[in-house]
Amino acid sequence: MRQHQEELRIDTPGQGFHEITLLVQTVVGRSGIAEGLATIFVRHTSCSLCIQENADPSARRDMERWLAKIAPEHDPAYTHTSEGPDDMPSHLRAMVTKTSETIPIRGGQLGTGTWQGLYLCEHRVRNHQRRVIVHVLGE
Repeated sequence: MRQHQEELRIDTPGQGFHEITLLVQTVVGRSGIAEGLATIFVRHTSCSLCIQENADPSARRDMERWLAKIAPEHDPAYTHTSEGPDDMPSHLRAMVTKTSETIPIRGGQLGTGTWQGLYLCEHRVRNHQRRVIVHVLGE
């Protein structure tokens, strides 16, 4: 069993679902592992990861609107607002998504489905540099 690990630094332009599938696939390729698992972990509490539809951009827009609806900005009930009106909503949005994803590796490629993409979900309004660890394990 072999392992390979890299940390990616991903600049986000602000809120939205930013596809990182190809960045992660590049790490898998460098690992030389043909069969195994890739674990992807985001090292932040105000962004998240998800695997979702990557063919039709309207799906991303609908998911972004849904998250904004369930965790709106400027809610007077929030007390955690030290970094602005997107502070608490970003944590809530990250709470209903994930900090990690595990994807099988088959033939040296991520084993995602035809219409699946891996997204870094940026929940903050302004741009950020996010750190994502990709750990590849297998043969």
